[in-house]
Amino acid sequence: MTVRAASSVLVGRHRETTALRHALGRARAGEPTTVLVGGEAGVGKTRLLEEFAGWATDGAARVLVGQCLELGEAGLPFAPFAAALRAVLRADGPEVFAGYEAEFAPLLPELGRTSVALAAPRAAALSDAPRGYLFDLVAELFQRLADARPLVLIIEDLHWADRSTRDLIGFLVRAARPGRLLLVCTYRTDELQRGHPLRPFLAELDRARGVERVELGRLDRDGTAAILADLLGAEPLARAVDDVHDRTQGNPFFIEELAVAGDPIGCAALPETLRDLLLARVDRLPEPAQRVLRIAAAGGTRFAHDLLAEVAGLPEAELEDALRAAVAAQLVVANPDGDYEFRHALVREAVHDELLPGEHARLHARFAAAIEAQPHLVAAGRAPAEIAHHWYAAHDHPRALVAARAAACAAADRYAYAEQRRLLERALELWELVPDAADLLGMDHLALLEQTLDAAVTAGDFSRAITLTRAGLAEVDADAAPLRAARLLDQRGRLMALLGKSDGSRELDEAYRLAAGGPPGVERVRLLADIATHLVKIDPKKAAQVGAEAATDAEAFGENVSLLSTRIALLCHGERDLTGGLAELGQVAAAARASGDASTLVLAMVFESDMLCELGRYAESAQAAEAGAVEARRVGISRSTGAYLLSNRAEALIALGRWDEAEAVCAEAARIDLSGVTGLHWLQLGAGLRLARAHPGADELVDRALTFLNRPYLWPNHRLPLHELAIEAALAADDKVEAVRAARVAVADESLPQLPREGWPVLSAAARTAARVGDRELAAAVATLAADLPARHPAARAHAAQVGALLAVGDQALPAWRAAVDAWRADGQPYPLGRALLALAEVTAAAGERDETAAAVTEATEIGRRLGAAPLVEAATTLARRVGLRGAAGGGAGADLLTAREREVLRLVAEGHSNSRIAERLFISPKTASVHVSRIIAKLGVSNRVEAAALAHRLGLLTEAAAPR
Repeated sequence: MTVRAASSVLVGRHRETTALRHALGRARAGEPTTVLVGGEAGVGKTRLLEEFAGWATDGAARVLVGQCLELGEAGLPFAPFAAALRAVLRADGPEVFAGYEAEFAPLLPELGRTSVALAAPRAAALSDAPRGYLFDLVAELFQRLADARPLVLIIEDLHWADRSTRDLIGFLVRAARPGRLLLVCTYRTDELQRGHPLRPFLAELDRARGVERVELGRLDRDGTAAILADLLGAEPLARAVDDVHDRTQGNPFFIEELAVAGDPIGCAALPETLRDLLLARVDRLPEPAQRVLRIAAAGGTRFAHDLLAEVAGLPEAELEDALRAAVAAQLVVANPDGDYEFRHALVREAVHDELLPGEHARLHARFAAAIEAQPHLVAAGRAPAEIAHHWYAAHDHPRALVAARAAACAAADRYAYAEQRRLLERALELWELVPDAADLLGMDHLALLEQTLDAAVTAGDFSRAITLTRAGLAEVDADAAPLRAARLLDQRGRLMALLGKSDGSRELDEAYRLAAGGPPGVERVRLLADIATHLVKIDPKKAAQVGAEAATDAEAFGENVSLLSTRIALLCHGERDLTGGLAELGQVAAAARASGDASTLVLAMVFESDMLCELGRYAESAQAAEAGAVEARRVGISRSTGAYLLSNRAEALIALGRWDEAEAVCAEAARIDLSGVTGLHWLQLGAGLRLARAHPGADELVDRALTFLNRPYLWPNHRLPLHELAIEAALAADDKVEAVRAARVAVADESLPQLPREGWPVLSAAARTAARVGDRELAAAVATLAADLPARHPAARAHAAQVGALLAVGDQALPAWRAAVDAWRADGQPYPLGRALLALAEVTAAAGERDETAAAVTEATEIGRRLGAAPLVEAATTLARRVGLRGAAGGGAGADLLTAREREVLRLVAEGHSNSRIAERLFISPKTASVHVSRIIAKLGVSNRVEAAALAHRLGLLTEAAAPR
């Protein structure tokens, strides 16, 4: 993978950019304005100002930039002003100095040479002139420049400014105050140690009128993800984002350094250049402070004073002096609660990596012993995990093994299943290194492996879990322990389906055979109930049989609670009475809540939200899913069972037309990094949403979703929506050949007649394809399937009416589309209603029903604008123009018809670029570029690219389309 060395996007700086733009607005109005931009090194101050400078230049402002030099108080006087004035000299010539070339010569020596060559010497040399005179001349020059057009003066790295530079800045801010001048100064907050001369200077500037401070913080996780996506050229894995964000804490420079240094998942070791940079400030500390910092680094990014004192064993005064030096150097931050924290996690990592091997083991052992003796020295609940970490780092394998298992149990008590799984994996790793491991833990190796497997499944790490089932089955003796073997097979069968490897029937059948012959008891009841639950989607009849067998045993052993999940599964699959099912589901949820069975309660909430959505009760569905997601987070199963609650909520929000909220929910699901098909539902919904909005990232998300079709197995209720997505994506790209191919594959899916909820949207998409391309054979196949497919609920009935309208011919079309519009109104989903209205408008226009056409176009446009569905608005606008409806779609010729992206594409078309070149320039696919060009041609009502470019020039559409930065 090719990784760009620096990010080309500005991420997460909307607030700061807005502040700078507003400041320039005040300066334009004649109000002297100064903005002080602070932030730690690498946080993106220069990148922010580059973006702002480009915007200001496009807005007819003049931008000058000067850089302070890292020479300190004895550095070159006025260095940033000299750089800015040199740019003025190059652009405007010496005449801009209005005859004062000699006075400016000490700042610009070349002016001195010019004045000697071209003119007689002036009465006095500048070196003899008062400094205030120089300041006045500089202010007057800036005022003349600002009179011509607004002036932005950027002074970078003010923390390195010499006294003369600071004095001149102070003069401009407090005394001269040139109009139409925006002065922007940047400085590093982590350089401002106590006694730094910039600290009192900033305090003085704060008291002046027109001075504003803008502090750049670190990026959040989404910002880190956006930078990584730009650097890598693709969406990074969620775990890669988590790893990089945890290590860099959102510092853009550090993100870039880690990304270009190695594997996108995150470098195991820090790049040497970055390590040297991080350690440079540490090396300037006194040796006692460096020693304390090394001890603290072994304790973690955050450490308590009392714990550090216990481990360091230093007199309190020495320890405090060392910490004071580290705090003054901006390496450590003192928290209000009395603890300390490394200012940056990578500084701690760099210091820790510098420890000698013996020093490393010794320090970690001292931390482990100290926390074991006094657990209160760390945050409540963290002692087991801290002890496990330190004994492991100290290479004390027996202690590390016992501590890892104890910490895993503590993690499970807090519902921290991912942490539990990691700790148990460590115990498995240590098992071979500890001869008496079984005696120390009081369990055999298979039991430890089974616990790890359960934690991995609950945490939603299915890929790791399936590997653990393989290891367990290789170790278990099925003859001696049939129920243990059956349980491993049951879990493996479910995981095979979740990962799309197979339907898992072979493993589940073998699991049932072993369980049926196993010893009766509570364990067998629970196992049979689980097998029945997992069989439902594959073989409902056998699932019912196994469930009945489990129920009989449950009665005998008083273990009815174990059947709750089986009742849910049997209730929610196959032929369903949704209204009655909801009532029974409520009873199951109540029983699960009463028994403290959190996972079954969450499962019930998954199916409750799903049933409500199918019934068309979308608001209730969204509320139920939201409540379920809260419960899933509480008990730590958001990446397994709880994952479906996020996508269920997104589905309901999409149906309600609350698309921004739905996108936020999909983004949350993406951050969780769901495993296997648990991550498919949100992916399919998000891809459809991006298609409907013509989002630049639609192609990538569609492709990611459709790759699931290449898996050996996919549950039909997951597979059918992907067929629909494939058709819609092809239609959106105007790829008729691919649309027909995808539609034929979809209608040939043998599961479609058994799944009306998923089948009707597929038939709608296939019927739309048949209508667009005039494929009678495809239309006939759709009609045949539609004739036998039940339509019991509002959305299904609306789809059925829409399919009928799409297949209608002649005089049947108008009443059919009126019926489809009515059906979508009854269902309440705005987007399909908008599409149906647009189709109705086409038919009514052909029938001469002009008023009805105008009303339909107007309503469809309003829906599209409210949803942000740009293609729907574009289609309505195009139709309105085609049939001569003035104002019906609220659009008009020119820029209002084109999106910002389309104006960028149009500018490149006008420059003569091919689709491939446009794609390269805008970082999109050639197919997407082609779609944009086709839409532009349709919107402008022209027949080719040349006419589009000519019309754009004539209407002035290209003046707004600045080149992307």
